[in-house]
Order: sequence, then C-alpha cells, then structure tokens
Amino acid sequence: MTATVQNGLFKSGLRATYRLQFHKRFPFSAGRDLAAYLANLGISHVYASPILTARAGSTHGYDVVDYDRINPELGGEEGFTVMAAALRSQGIGIILDIVPNHMAVGGADNRLWLDLLKHGRGSIYASWFDVDFDCPDPGIAGKVHAPFLGEPYRAVLNSGALSLAIQDGGYAVVYGEHVFPIRPEDQADIAAVGIEAFRDMAALDALLSRQNFVLDWWRNAGDRINWRRFFDITQLAAVRMEEPEAFAAKHAVALRLYRDGLIDGLRIDHVDGLSDPAGYCHELRRHLDTLQRQRPAGFRESRAWLFVEKILASGEHIPREWDVDGSTGYDFMDQVSALQHQSAASAALSAHWAVLSGRPRDFHGEEELARQEILSHSFDGQRERLVDALEQAGAGHRDGEGLTRAALRRAATSLIAKLRAYRSYATGRDDGVGAGEHVQAALRAALAAPLSDPPALRFVASVIVGEGEEARRPARITAIRRFNQLAAPLAAKAVEDTAFYRYGRLLSRNDVGFNAAMLGIEADTFHELMGQRAELAPRAMLATATHDHKRGEDLRARLAVLSEMPQDWIAATGRWRGLADAIRPEILDPADEYMFQQMLVGAWPLCLGPADAAGLDHFAGRIGDWCRKALREAKLRSGWAAPNLAYEDAVLRFVADALNPARSAALLHDVALFVARIQRTGALNGLVQLALRCTAPGVPDIYQGTEYWDFSLVDPDNRQPVDFATRKIALAQHLSLDMLVENWRDGRIKQALLSKLLRLRQSEPALFAKGKYQPLQVTGERAGHAIGFLRQLGKTALLVVAARCCAEGMALSDGLVPNADWWGNTRVIVPAGLRPVDALIGPELGLGEFVLRDALSFVPVGVWMFDRG
Repeated sequence: MTATVQNGLFKSGLRATYRLQFHKRFPFSAGRDLAAYLANLGISHVYASPILTARAGSTHGYDVVDYDRINPELGGEEGFTVMAAALRSQGIGIILDIVPNHMAVGGADNRLWLDLLKHGRGSIYASWFDVDFDCPDPGIAGKVHAPFLGEPYRAVLNSGALSLAIQDGGYAVVYGEHVFPIRPEDQADIAAVGIEAFRDMAALDALLSRQNFVLDWWRNAGDRINWRRFFDITQLAAVRMEEPEAFAAKHAVALRLYRDGLIDGLRIDHVDGLSDPAGYCHELRRHLDTLQRQRPAGFRESRAWLFVEKILASGEHIPREWDVDGSTGYDFMDQVSALQHQSAASAALSAHWAVLSGRPRDFHGEEELARQEILSHSFDGQRERLVDALEQAGAGHRDGEGLTRAALRRAATSLIAKLRAYRSYATGRDDGVGAGEHVQAALRAALAAPLSDPPALRFVASVIVGEGEEARRPARITAIRRFNQLAAPLAAKAVEDTAFYRYGRLLSRNDVGFNAAMLGIEADTFHELMGQRAELAPRAMLATATHDHKRGEDLRARLAVLSEMPQDWIAATGRWRGLADAIRPEILDPADEYMFQQMLVGAWPLCLGPADAAGLDHFAGRIGDWCRKALREAKLRSGWAAPNLAYEDAVLRFVADALNPARSAALLHDVALFVARIQRTGALNGLVQLALRCTAPGVPDIYQGTEYWDFSLVDPDNRQPVDFATRKIALAQHLSLDMLVENWRDGRIKQALLSKLLRLRQSEPALFAKGKYQPLQVTGERAGHAIGFLRQLGKTALLVVAARCCAEGMALSDGLVPNADWWGNTRVIVPAGLRPVDALIGPELGLGEFVLRDALSFVPVGVWMFDRG
C-alpha cells in the first residue's frame, strides 16, 4: 500500500474510478471478469452503483427496499465478496454508492413501509419516515397518506379493485401490486366474520376508514401528501437519517464491508435531501474513522474516501466542515464543457432561440417559471408545511406580527423561485459565516421584482438565515429544515427535469449540474476555477459522463462546435426546415423541431451514411425515445401526468420520416454533410476534455464504456450494455499513434489516450494528489484557442497543452488537429529553469517556448514531463 502523506491529502491508492452499473443482466460476476481489463486501463477503484436489495428488476439500484441484504439479483454477499477479491488481486478497490435519503415504497416488498401502514404512529419505524402525523388536513391527520390509486378512491372502491386478502399471516387490502396491511385492532374482527363479509363495498369502506393509512388518487399527492418523498416520486419515501436507529440500519452493511476491507469508501447519493448534510457527514465520518482501526492489516493506513453527490451553484463550494473528499464531479463536467464553447455566440444563439420558440431568451427566466409551476403542481403540500412553520416562527415575534398566511406563502414562493443553489447551509444551530448567502442573494432578487412584499420577504429570509439565540427557537429550526428540504427537490425537478428540456439555445449546456445560463468561459476563467479546485477540492471526482447525464460526453463535445459557427448553424437549421416541409405535421412546435435538429447532429453515429436505411431506422428509434421523454419532462405540450399521445405520436412520425431515406433523402444528405464538417472538431473536443479530466486537480471518474466515443442520450440510452470484449482486445493491441489517428472513428484512440494518462497518474501519484496548478501564458495570433498549465510538486513538473475552439483551423485539416499554418506564431510560455525530461504525449521539444504548430501536430493535447534544474 502507498504510504499516507501528512494531513491525509494523499491517501492510499485512489487514482481513477470506473463507474459500473450493476443490475440483473450485469451482476457482480461481470464486474469480477473486468478486473484485469480495468487494471490494464489504469483504474484504481471501481465506483459501484448501489448494491443493497432493490425493487425486483431494478436497473439502477436506487429503489432500495431492504437495508439488511446485498441484492441477490446481483449475486448477493457471496458474489460481491468474490468480485471484491478479484479486483483486489489486480490492485483495484471499490467506492460504493449508497442511498441514505430514501427507500422504495408502495408495492409489497418493503417491510418497514408495510409496518408503518399497519401501525401508523405506533410503528417502530414511524420516526424513520418523515411523516407529519399532525398535518392540518383533517382527512389524513394522524394517519399516513397513501396516494397509490389509479383513480379517485370512490371509483376504485366501487370498481371492486380493492380486495381483502391474507398476506404474510395477516389481513391486508390488495390493490394491484400494492398491499395495505390492516391494523392489529381489526385483525380478530375480520377473522370472526370472514373475508367474504368485506366483498360488500360499504363494509370494506368502513374498514378502510379505521386504518392507519388513507388511500387516495395518485394525482392528489402533490397537494395532500403528509410525508416527504424523493423529489416528487411517490414510490420513493424520504428516510430521516437524523434518527440514530435509521442511520444504523441504513449503514450497517456498508460499514461492515468497509471494516472487512472489501470497500475503501462511499459515495452519498443526493446529500442535499438530508435534513442536516453536515451533521450526517460528520456522523458517517466518525463511524468510518472508528472502523479504520479494525480493518485488515494493510488497509488501516488511510481514511475512507467519502464523496457526496451535490449540484454546486456557480461560486459554491462544499464546506470544509463536512469533512468529505469532495463532490462526484458534476461541477467539473460543467466547467470543462463551458471551456469548449465560444461565449461570443451567446447573443446570436439566444436571440434565435427566443424568436423561434417564443420562450424566455435568458435561462434564468425559464428556470424561475419552472420553479413556480413545479412548486404549485408537485410540492404544494410541502410548501404549506413550510408556511405552517413560518407562521409558528412568527408567532409573538415583532417582525412577523401582522403578516398573513397568504403573505408568508407568497414570500416563501418568491424566495425559493429566486434561489440559485439547491439549499442554504443554514441550520439554526451555530451556523458559520456565509451559511445563508444564497438565500440573501435570492432575497435581493425578490425585492427587486415588481409587486414584491418587502416586510414578508425580509421576515422569511430572516427565519431561514437567522442568527443568535433567537435562531435556536424550535419553530425556526423546523422552518429552516422544511425550506431546505423543499428547495433541493424543487431545484432538481424544476431545473434539471423541466427547464433543461424547455430551454433549447444549445443543448450541450443543459446537463446535470450545469449552469445553462452560461454558454462558455475563457481560458483565464477555467484556470481560476482549477486553481480553486486545487486549493479547496483537490480530492474531488472529475466527471464528464454519468449514469444521470442527459447527453453523452462526446455528443456534448460535438454540439459545442456549433458555438463557433452560430450563423452557419442557424442557416443550416433553416434550410433543413425547408427540406422537411413535406413531412412536418402542422402541430409540430418549431422549438421541438429545433431541439430535434440539435440531437440529430450531436448524436449522429460516426459511421452512419445518409442512405443506410437500417442504421437510420435504429437511430430514429433512439432519437424518438429521447423526444418522447423530452416532451414529457418539459411539460409544455405533453407530460408524465397527462401524456398528449396525439402530439407525441406526431413528433415520432416526423422523426421516423426525417430519418427515412425514401422520404427525406435531400434532408439526410445535407445533415450528413454538416455532421462531416464538424465531427472531427467534436472528436478534438472529446480528446481534450478527456485529457483535462485526467490532469486537472482531482480524481478522474470514467463512466462505463466511455473509454470509447460516447454519443449516448439520456437514460435508459446511456445505460445500454457495453461491449467490453472489443475494448479488452483493443487495449491489448498497443497500436501506433498513426494507426489510431487514421482509424479515429472506432474509438480506440480515446481508449489509448485515457490509458496513457491513467498510467501516468499511476507512476506519479503524489504529483497529481498534491501538485500545484499553475496557469501558463499563451501568446500569438491564436492565443484564445489553446490552454496550457503545469502540475508541479517539488522539482517535478508536468506540462499540459490543449487546443480549444478550433473549428476554423479544423476546416483546413484532415486529421484531429488544426492545420499547422493556422496556428501561426501561437505558443505557450514555459517558465525558466524547467528542463524537459520526457515527451509523454507529443513530440520532443526544446526549452522555453512551445510553438503550437509543432507541439500539437498529431493529437490536440500534449503532455510533457519536466524537472527543475
């Protein structure tokens, strides 16, 4: 094991993670069989999807139903142990994804949930679930709201769809897949008269009225539900990790695996959903630190790795007090993507989108609309409970005197609609400086809005970010908790799952954790962000693809090229609209067609020809599935709650016709020519973002299969089976760079570059773990089209130079780098006193100045090792 460096900054072994999605068709045995391949690739740790028992057939593992067992569909405890041993034999550890925020409910497979339904407030698990038994709704007060019916309660009752049956030795009402256990007080009475007596609807209705649950139509969940969900998903109930028994039960398996040396760390899913993320992280870290001393010999030298899934707003950083290693890297994914977009195109693309769609030109306008809509539609019940707490906090308080409930509701709505972060860091208990800065920013924006109510806004903000002894009042702490636990799911549903599907300026800037309002950044800004990363989050993950991404990393990299040629792009889409006149349904919205055009260009397979009917038909199926999901997520012309099948089917027919060479030959020919024009530049971007991910401060994470080109769409498209057999063969071939460049479309060049860089990280672990990040000056006529920096530790330095925004230069090239003459006199200035030692990627070069025409002559990134003489 590698020795631990002081202060835990360099912890044993973690150099690069590889995300594997385990499910029934990809069990632990499949992960075991990848051990040698991943080691040869240069991976140090498998980043495993959740492994506890989930709902039968789960493809992702986030719908956990049993905390006590490793999922038998994946291979169970034995299969996991065998896989871990196989990985260890190749020097690979495991970072395990865990889901503390919620469990799957409904159905009949979660014994904790069934016990809650049966015993209500008296259940030993009642405090585990975030149920408001004292809610003001008289119809559900003291009970658990159960909105799992497909129709209104009376309609379901009268239809005979509810039936009494014996389940697990007791009586329960059964409705389809759902089981609702009868409370103990009624069990003997039912046994006395028999089940047949309850075929009478009146008798069954009377029985149900006495239960600890209230059956209801699923559409009423947003208004009436008295327990917190994961986002707005009624099948996922929030779990209160602040309850010690719930915490212990949830983490028992993971902590045991860590103690036994089978895993090396944890990734926390949706940490913002927890009541007190800081307190939770401290408690988990305390347990891990205690168990560290009990691990097998050879595994005790370093602390457990601890990552949190968190969407970070611009300028937001995870507080050091959380004592975690960092985020899962969505922020880096946003930053490196922004670097590859030309910010100068923002005005033209925004104006075109606004005229075409009739929607807000600015993303923040779209975001605020979505926040207000989703708040009213999906979270009205939670909002009312926040207002309850605000009323209680204002009782007897001078600033709250005279404020009506309606005023408090409007103020809370306005603040949460203006909030640009997932939550505040305020808890009401000894909050540090800056805990409420995002709420204060929202307050300033809300006060500037027409018809604002300053007294109500200021009071609500003061409650959420209150300081001093007054802030410790229980009502205030409750209000803060409810505000934060409403803000996080609202942001997820309104921004990522709604506004990102409505705002079509350039879809490559709409992805998980992205700042869609910002089209691009310049190199200086990127350097500043990487410097902050080196200082504040040197151990955080660096991602460019995830199981949650909306577009694959290379799809985004290709679409980024459009920001370099906005007028050509706008002209092309206008031309394609004309070529599609004969197949376009009258009801097709121009905005939907424009987003389809982007996905068509971005995801067009590298080897697809405009006359390949079979290939185009397969592609049409994928794009059609994306269109249907995008329409429902946008909630403008269709939706999950009330699908507009007529409109959806019209869009899908248009997609099928557009990708049918018998109907759209001219359109397809034109699109294929346009894709051919930009695909090399897109590949350049893809290789550059890979190189930056592997050399920037942090730990690179590779999503399964993306060592080859990744033109995947949103899930489930991004969770398709990976052809590992082909990847294993390619990695073992050790092909020349000439051959890899010549055959760049097959993806082997991306894999080879990744492996080269991961091997470098393996040979220089301290440099990447602790090395400083030093920006370098680029001069010359194309200075804005390259970026250079050093990673430096002691006398060792690594120089990284990469191209950016090179569409103009690529127009004259038939390779993966711009035409040499295009660079002109552009060069990177290397500090004096550095002596070249090794050209790891790129040609041998001299001292002092690296001329880009020479340095980037074959691939769009160069990496050289130096030492200080």
